[in-house]
Amino acid sequence: MEDPHRQADSFASPDAASAGECSLGIVVERSIGESRIAQLGIRSWPKWGCPPSKFPWTYEASETCYLVKGKVKIYPEGSSECVEISAGDLAVLPKGMCCTWEVLIAVDKYYKFDH
Repeated sequence: MEDPHRQADSFASPDAASAGECSLGIVVERSIGESRIAQLGIRSWPKWGCPPSKFPWTYEASETCYLVKGKVKIYPEGSSECVEISAGDLAVLPKGMCCTWEVLIAVDKYYKFDH
């Protein structure tokens, strides 16, 4: 598995996050379609996968990711609430966020970092 945080790319559309719902600092666009995938050039982004697991993570850069498959609960540090994302969702996680990822169903995702 490749470590996604070793890659430093810019997000193709900085205002894309404004179109989604925002919860706990995480912006999510639910079930995006092929036109949105093509618009952002998602299929040219690096890919990352992970089996069911639970681990802490800190975002040194804003990450935009598109889940091809899987389901994840993201628990921001200091909150008992979580944001759930699943296959078909596009999510933007802010720079500086400390959180715990709980991978419920094995994840396959495309991702981009915006430093």
